[in-house]
Amino acid sequence: MFSHTEIEQFRSEGWVAKETFWTQCEVAAMRRELDRLKAVGLLRNVATAGAGVTPASDQVNLQLCPMFPHSDFYRAMPFADKAIAAARQLIGDPVALHLDQVFLKPGKQGMGANWHQDDAYFQIDDPLKGTAMWTAVHDATVANGTIHVIPGSYRVAYDHSRDPYSDHHIRCYPPEEKALPIELPAGGVAFFAYGVAHCTLANTTEAERAGVALHFINGAMDATAKSGFPLGKRPYLTGTDASGGLNEHGAVVAGTWEREVEAVLGE
Repeated sequence: MFSHTEIEQFRSEGWVAKETFWTQCEVAAMRRELDRLKAVGLLRNVATAGAGVTPASDQVNLQLCPMFPHSDFYRAMPFADKAIAAARQLIGDPVALHLDQVFLKPGKQGMGANWHQDDAYFQIDDPLKGTAMWTAVHDATVANGTIHVIPGSYRVAYDHSRDPYSDHHIRCYPPEEKALPIELPAGGVAFFAYGVAHCTLANTTEAERAGVALHFINGAMDATAKSGFPLGKRPYLTGTDASGGLNEHGAVVAGTWEREVEAVLGE
């Protein structure tokens, strides 16, 4: 999955990207299932006009968190063999799923997510032992507000405060001049450690753009990790506690990704 150089980049800079990760069939299924979730009203606008209270009337940042209760397809996504292989290379065994979510920015109205570090929410002891896996569901460019990271920023725990432009998020103020935009074709993936400061910007194009974020932690962080799925409900993907999803979901999910892709595309 990752070369030695890529693993070293993750350990030194806190991020690494794969332009080709998911197939075009998998991407097509992601879009179709996301359209279904949006059509039934499950994506919620979390953008506010300020002070974190009044809903924004002209800005939209649609979020669904968590995804798995609403979609067998997205429930299966972290159990895909290549997702597990990537996570275990970067953060080591055993790997547990900490959270899943999606953000969708409509064209022209799509508001970005301000600078923050995931570890301000999750508070694990070693910020390199947790990683987000951010999938570009559509081509992600600077123009449509792709994700930006600050390499090496996991070494600094920035102060966070309430984000006045979100109804529940927090934000920090890192040195933005050090930001690096990660442009990805649809199906490309950016991995960034929990301590890496990151943001997305506004979508200035006509077309919508979405990113699915899966968050993985090393099992040694599980007992003290905050937020995310409740302790005891975080699916273990590798290691002796891995049940293929049976313990956490009541059904074996491992090995179903390809079937779920086919099912969505066949609808």
